[in-house]
Amino acid sequence: MANIKSAEKAARQAEKHRARNVALRSRMRTAVRRVNDALASGKVEEARQRYQAAVPLIDTLVNKHIVHRNKADRHKSRLAARLKALAGSAQSARS
Repeated sequence: MANIKSAEKAARQAEKHRARNVALRSRMRTAVRRVNDALASGKVEEARQRYQAAVPLIDTLVNKHIVHRNKADRHKSRLAARLKALAGSAQSARS
């Protein structure tokens, strides 16, 4: 336990920030999971909507320095590639 008043305050703040960061990271993971679930069930339009909702959320975490930008870009890229592949296969199935 901290002995100095400023260290005690820093510890309190760190715990607050940690709780907030955990919640935001969880929200991002849920958004990514929702896109993946929609992709897995073959719902192209739903997946597209969820992807468009997930991207700003992921970018927000990068701006807050909670997630590294390369990790965020990797998530967005993989989701977009899967969405594009699914949309392409759905398009060819209609033809």
